[in-house]
Amino acid sequence: MTLSEMMNIGLMQGFAGLSLFSVLLLMGLGLAIIFGQMGVINMAHGEFMTIGAYTIYLGSTLASSLSPGWVAYYFPLAIVAAFLFAFIAGWLVEWALIRHLYKRPLDTLLATWGISLAIQQMFRTFIGPKEVSPTLPDWLLGSWAPSPGLDIPINGLFVLALTTVVTAGVLVALHKSRWGLRVRATVSNRVMANATGIDTKKTDRLTFAIGCGIAGVAGAAFTTIGSTGPTSGSLYIVDAFLVVTFGGAASLLGTVVSAFGIAQTQSITEFFLAGSMAKVITLSLIVLILMVRPQGLFAMKVRR
Repeated sequence: MTLSEMMNIGLMQGFAGLSLFSVLLLMGLGLAIIFGQMGVINMAHGEFMTIGAYTIYLGSTLASSLSPGWVAYYFPLAIVAAFLFAFIAGWLVEWALIRHLYKRPLDTLLATWGISLAIQQMFRTFIGPKEVSPTLPDWLLGSWAPSPGLDIPINGLFVLALTTVVTAGVLVALHKSRWGLRVRATVSNRVMANATGIDTKKTDRLTFAIGCGIAGVAGAAFTTIGSTGPTSGSLYIVDAFLVVTFGGAASLLGTVVSAFGIAQTQSITEFFLAGSMAKVITLSLIVLILMVRPQGLFAMKVRR
């Protein structure tokens, strides 16, 4: 094998890590917003991702059955719908349950775990236990070959672009919008935020719903690299929590850096070892680093 071929293989493996990075980052962003704002451990976050993935499948099915010509155009609209459906589901969950459990992290953990099991059963009952895959538009298929022997999947490029847009949108919203101002004020000092007239309960509900909506977008991105089943989201929830913990709770920069590091480490290690062993090595490295720096890579000082 020549040096050029080895470099091409390494680049393609690294890009495979970028696809995983995109899904983990979108999942981690939603978790970081929810945990950083409210301290809620949302074990049902993976199921909101699955809601987004099933929304893409529903859009694909409707486009194929009602008007096959729409198959080439449904995907961007379905991504917006994935965000909205997951947003609405998150809003309802916060209103019905989470708002009664603030400052009780263990109770929120158990409650959201129960919600995740209930949502999984709803998927099995109303959609089916088998994994499904949407019909992707032709413009998402194939690969881009910038040089001979180097093929980069177009769907991976799309997912990376989508993740970049969503991440930039979240950062801009947190620092330039009224919602972001309220979130930062509440995180900094909840009592003082209430005293200045900020409705922190409404801010909590909107933040939880937005975090769930971002998970829905992660589910939309996931459909381009894998099939969707009732437990698809639960397979990513542990990795998403690792991203948030490793990067530092409530730190969006830490979420980006840790998602990139975890995805690339796992992808490159999988090239040389079995998938399970790659996960073990990645987890071991994270544990060792957290032993040295338990607050995460980018810890934030938060007053409550």
